[in-house]
Amino acid sequence: MTHRVVAAAAFAAAAVAFLPPTVQARVVCDGQFQVNSGAAIATPYCQDRYLAEVARSYGMRVSAADVRNPGTRQQVCQFIGHDNRVYNICTGWRNEPGGRFRW
Repeated sequence: MTHRVVAAAAFAAAAVAFLPPTVQARVVCDGQFQVNSGAAIATPYCQDRYLAEVARSYGMRVSAADVRNPGTRQQVCQFIGHDNRVYNICTGWRNEPGGRFRW
């Protein structure tokens, strides 16, 4: 009886070793664009990551999760929204001429 249990366990371990590896869904960003099947797509997730990355290059201590907060996003865009790398991401969050925000 014990030999059968050991044999079954060995067989199960061998079978698991030959299973194909699982595919992990992972978002791959190239700057502010998500790479999907070779195509670059603008997504909020990658834009938030990129905005936080550019903000950190200016010395701000901010993460992509922080940028998702509208108040933090407004502060970041007011500070660095003039930068060409994030100009389109900050549309509507920058101080526009006339002292008003564009919503």
